[in-house]
Amino acid sequence: MDLNDAVITCAVNIQWTNAVGITGRKLTYKTATLRLVRNDLREMFVEVTPEKLKPLKFKLKDIMVHKKFMNEGKATFTFKAEQCALYLSNAPPGPLMLFLRTLFIKMNGAGEGVGGGGDEATMQKKLREHMLSGKPSSFEDISPVTTAEMVLARKKAGLITRGTTTTPSPQAAKKRRFEELRGGAEDKSSVPAAKKLYQESPLAAGDSEDSLRLSEEQMEVLRACTAGKNVFFTGSAGTGKSFLLRKIISALPPDGTVATASTGVAACLIGGTTLHAFAGIGGGDATMKRCLELASRPSSAQTWRKCKRLVIDEISMVDGQFFEKIEAVARHIRRNERPFGGIQLILCGDFLQLPPVVKGETGAQQRFCFQSSAWESCIQCVYELKQVHRQSDPEFVKILNHLRIGHVNDVISIRLVSTSKQKIEGNGILATQLCSHTNDANSINESKLENLNGDKVLFRAEDSDANMSKQLDQQVQAPSQLYLKINAQVMLLKNINIANGLVNGARGVVVRIEKGLPVVRFKNNQEYVCRHEKWIIKTAAGGVLTRRQVPLKLAWAFSIHKSQGLTLDCVEMSLSKVFEAGQAYVALSRAKSLQSVRILDFDAKQVWANPQVLQFYKNFRRRLIDTSMIPLGPKNKDKKPGDATTTSALAKLKKSLMNKPLVSIS
Repeated sequence: MDLNDAVITCAVNIQWTNAVGITGRKLTYKTATLRLVRNDLREMFVEVTPEKLKPLKFKLKDIMVHKKFMNEGKATFTFKAEQCALYLSNAPPGPLMLFLRTLFIKMNGAGEGVGGGGDEATMQKKLREHMLSGKPSSFEDISPVTTAEMVLARKKAGLITRGTTTTPSPQAAKKRRFEELRGGAEDKSSVPAAKKLYQESPLAAGDSEDSLRLSEEQMEVLRACTAGKNVFFTGSAGTGKSFLLRKIISALPPDGTVATASTGVAACLIGGTTLHAFAGIGGGDATMKRCLELASRPSSAQTWRKCKRLVIDEISMVDGQFFEKIEAVARHIRRNERPFGGIQLILCGDFLQLPPVVKGETGAQQRFCFQSSAWESCIQCVYELKQVHRQSDPEFVKILNHLRIGHVNDVISIRLVSTSKQKIEGNGILATQLCSHTNDANSINESKLENLNGDKVLFRAEDSDANMSKQLDQQVQAPSQLYLKINAQVMLLKNINIANGLVNGARGVVVRIEKGLPVVRFKNNQEYVCRHEKWIIKTAAGGVLTRRQVPLKLAWAFSIHKSQGLTLDCVEMSLSKVFEAGQAYVALSRAKSLQSVRILDFDAKQVWANPQVLQFYKNFRRRLIDTSMIPLGPKNKDKKPGDATTTSALAKLKKSLMNKPLVSIS
C-alpha cells in the first residue's frame, strides 16, 4: 500500500443550497477519490473524481471542516462562497486523518497571500499574466508537507508559543486555551486548528497511544490487508502485533470491517468486540444444525451479511472446532460457498503463547485453529514479525526466544534463577506478583488493601449503558468499582504520556487523594493526578459502549491471562504453578527487562511448548520460504527460473533454512 497524504477514497455526498438554506442539487457517489491539487496560481482545490465520471473541483477558500467523527471515517467540508457541502463517509480513519492533516498544514503552513504565492501585488500580476496567455488552467498534485510548513502551521494554530520571562496570568492562560479550542486563529474564514492533525501520520507513526513507526515488515502486512488478501500474521511477544492490528483497522473502510478478538481484554485493545459475541452461536458447543439456526436469527444474520472484513486477534485462543463452525455459518448465512462466505480474513496471534481454553471433561484434547479443515482453504498470505519492540536487551530477547519454543539450557536456568535475589522495588513501589489463576490475584489484592491503614475511597465507573456493565467488566481492564487507599499499589491502564513513562502497565503507589482524584507516584518518580479516562468497545450489532473511570487497577497481583498487552516495569512471578504450554513464556515476556523481574522458583520442567504447534511453525516457515523466495543462480538471460542450476540452488537453500530451529540454540 503506497500511502499518499493528499488522496482519500470513500463515499461522498455533495449538496448545494440556495440563499435561504434550502437544499437544491444533490450528488451521491458510493465511491469517489478526493485529491488535493494546485492550479497555475498556486491556489488549492479539492478534486472529487467519482468512478467513471469527470472530476469536480472545489476551491479551498473560505471553508469550514468538521472533523468530530473523523475516527468513524466521517468528515464534512462546507464551501461558503459556493454554498456547497461535501459529506465524506466510510473513509478509512487512518488515511482520512492523513488527508485532513495535509489539508490543514498546507492551508495554515503557506506563506502570506493566496495559496502561499506571495503578496497581493505579486498575485495580481500572476493573475493578469495567466489571463493574457489564453492557456487553460492546469492542475497538479500538491507537494509533500515540509518541515517549514509544519512549523508555520503549528504557530498559526497556537500550538507553539514563545517563551517569556513571566508567568501568564490564569485569565490569559484560560483565554489562550479557549482560542486553541475554537481554532487558534483570528481569521474566521481560515481552517480551524486541529491539534491532533499536527502530530505524526497515524500510519507512519503512532498517535497518543503509540509513538512507534511501522517497520518495513509491518508495512508489508498492512499492504496485503489493504489489498484485500486473507492474511495471518504472527510473531513472538513484543513484536507489535496488536499495535499493527490497530493500524490495519484504521486503514480499512469502517463499513463492513468487524474487529474481534478471542478474549474481552484483547478486543478492548483493538476497539472491537469478542468473536463469540459477533458469531451469534454462543460458545459453539451446540451441534452444527443448532449453530446454523442460532446464526440465522435476524440480528445475527444481518451482522454476518454486512461483514466484508473480519479481524480476529489472539487467534491462538480460538478453539479449532469453533473456527470450523463459524466458517460454515458464514457460508450458510451469506449463501456463498467461498471460504468464510467470501469475507476477507485478517488473523493475528502467536500459537506458542496461550492455547484455547478447553471446556468440559478434564483431559479434553486441545484443538488449534490451524488443525481445522477450514484453515488452509481460508489463508492466502502468512507473515512473521521478527523485530522485538518491548525489550531492548539482546540477552533477554534471546532467552525469551528459547523459552518460546520450550528450550531451556543450563545457562538460561542459571540466569533466570539469579533474578530471585534482585531488588526491583523502589520509591515505595512493590513488585506485582503475576499469578497463573485470576482468583489468586483477586484474593491477594483484596487482602493487601484491607491490611492498609485508613478508609477506602470508592471510584465508581460511568457506563454509557448501565445494563451492559457486566459486558464492560469482561472486556475493559478498568473495574466498575475501584476501592483505593493511601499507599495502595496500583497499575496504570492507559498510555497517558509515553515520553514521561506514564504508559499502560506502569507501576505506582497512591500518595494522596486530591479534589476527589487519586494522585499516584510512579516508579520513575513522576507524580500524576489520575483523571477519568474513556474506554470504548463495540457490540456485535455495531453499537458502541463506553466506560469512564480513573485508569488504575490494584497491582499487588495480576493474572497472566489479564496481562495481555501490558509491559510491566516491576514484576515478580512464581512459575511452579503454570498449567499450560506457553504460560511461563507469556508471563516472563510481559517484563520490560531482566532487571525489572524477579523469578521466585524457576523450574525448567515448567517451560514447554506444544509439539503440534512447533510442527505447525516448521511448516509455516516452509510456506514463508516457498512464497517469498526468488529464484537463485547466475545472472544469465538464458537461464530461466525452472533451470536445473536455479532449482538446485533453491532446494539447497530451502533445506538449509528448514533445518534451522526457530531460534539458534547454543
